[in-house]
Amino acid sequence: MKRVTWFLAWLMGWFVLVPANAAEWPQWRGPDGQGHAVGATGLPVTWRLGPAGREVADGESIRWRTPVPGRAWSSPVIAGDSIWLTTAIEQGKAEEGPPPPGGRKPQPRHIAAAVTFRAIEVNRTSGQVSQDVELFTVKNPQPVHVLNSFASPSPVFCDGRLYCQFGDYGTACVDTATGAVVWHNRSQRLNHENGPGGSPVVWKDRLIFHCDGSDQQYVVALDTETGRQVWRTDRSGELHENPEFKKAYGTPLVVAVGGRDILLSPGADWLYGYDPMTGAELWKMSYGVLGFSIVPRPVVSDGLALIGTSFMKPELLAVRLGPEATSPAEILWRQRRGIPSMPSPVIIGDAVYLFSDKGVASCLDLATGEVRWTGRLGGSFSSSPLYADGRIYVGNRDGEMFVISPGETLDVVATNSFGEGIMASPAAVGNALYIRTEKAVYRIEK
Repeated sequence: MKRVTWFLAWLMGWFVLVPANAAEWPQWRGPDGQGHAVGATGLPVTWRLGPAGREVADGESIRWRTPVPGRAWSSPVIAGDSIWLTTAIEQGKAEEGPPPPGGRKPQPRHIAAAVTFRAIEVNRTSGQVSQDVELFTVKNPQPVHVLNSFASPSPVFCDGRLYCQFGDYGTACVDTATGAVVWHNRSQRLNHENGPGGSPVVWKDRLIFHCDGSDQQYVVALDTETGRQVWRTDRSGELHENPEFKKAYGTPLVVAVGGRDILLSPGADWLYGYDPMTGAELWKMSYGVLGFSIVPRPVVSDGLALIGTSFMKPELLAVRLGPEATSPAEILWRQRRGIPSMPSPVIIGDAVYLFSDKGVASCLDLATGEVRWTGRLGGSFSSSPLYADGRIYVGNRDGEMFVISPGETLDVVATNSFGEGIMASPAAVGNALYIRTEKAVYRIEK
């Protein structure tokens, strides 16, 4: 670390991330939800695919490639020798519904007459499919944006169970040992406009996720054993009158503040702090600008939370938390240059690294928000970056995976092409990378 300001030094030790559970990669963006693969070493930097990505010569870095049926952007989770993914199998094509009310411009959408949601287990050693579990089928589902999928939220693994949440389409719990669906709940109904996006989190015996639609906005917790609703808290912040600006696709993060766990929850126009046990609102903070369709997950370092406001004119806000769980949060700095609408940031030492939707990489000073450097990678990005083995791995929709060395300038160590779009975020465990493309999942290692 180059430097640590007196302010960050004062905050050290007061705020700690709360891991989801003991699995190697239990949730989107890893054990702490921050995109860090702690302990991953000896990872490959370059690799080469065979023709059309389907054949790999002996001695190459790709150990196996397993095709995944359906269309889904959810990221893999890893526990022991199992990799779990969700997917959506579409049947037929529904007729186009009426245009949005109020004269709003319709978005390009993907439509299906029915969708079957599945959870797939892939053996981490062999790449063979071990289980293919049918969760449930939804007829005439809400359409999704062409850049989205019916199964974009990533599952969560905890204590032998896989929790799969698909927004309005429903939630299911799978016993990973037997493949049995333990429970299914479709009581959380909302209008996503563009399909589901936010992933759930597990905290103790609660499965918690956002329901921020254009029609209603709330956060809910289900009992992990039964799937029954434990609490529901409506968003309290005043929102824009346009329904399009009320929705969000955020994923919460549990952090410890002043010795107490809080649920850090970005919604449209407001950041909220909730008690994860009861759902009680502890505080809320306005972004001070229009912020909607929130996608990036918060990242936290020593009491400083970074929040993206997403679409229209995205900004990155550095928010000071605490010192107590009920203390109001405040904005320390904001940056408008090169801010992504969808990819989450990653913090490394005293710097934050960003990858915009339009393929621009940036490095900011964590304490001040000052831009240290920017550089163009090319392509369009939706996936969030991974920091592992001293390098950043980030993929774009064109199927390129960039390997970047963090530092004073943009240092692209390698560019690897899959020939298949990357929407999911990569994972790293041990000495291997696990990457899901639009068609398959890969294990890559030296």
